[in-house]
Amino acid sequence: MEDWSDWSKNLTEILDTVSLIVDEFFTGVNEVVDIMTEEIQQVIMGDVDQCLQEIFEPIADLYLELEQLAISNELGFTYTVEPNAQNNPACIGCRHYHGQSYSGNLLICGMHPYGWETQHCPDWESSELS
Repeated sequence: MEDWSDWSKNLTEILDTVSLIVDEFFTGVNEVVDIMTEEIQQVIMGDVDQCLQEIFEPIADLYLELEQLAISNELGFTYTVEPNAQNNPACIGCRHYHGQSYSGNLLICGMHPYGWETQHCPDWESSELS
């Protein structure tokens, strides 16, 4: 019986030792994998950042240039149109006449944005002060 108890005890010690060795092995492997993962991540993220900068920097520059162009064009698209005998004759000399064109859309006045169709506008008032 004593042999059995020694053998069982030895087997338990061997299994404990193997368990510790396997645990240390996997702990070491885990540490190595963590280090490699971190290094790979740093390399890949650096490459990805550089690639994104190379791709999106020209796009951002183009966008800013187009935005500046749009702003300058908005300022350039406003102009004044004076009434005459052919266009808006009812508005000649009216104090309410606005006559500004915004991006090709002419605003005649606040009461009649597209102008009055006949010769005599009911809202006409002289632009001269009395």
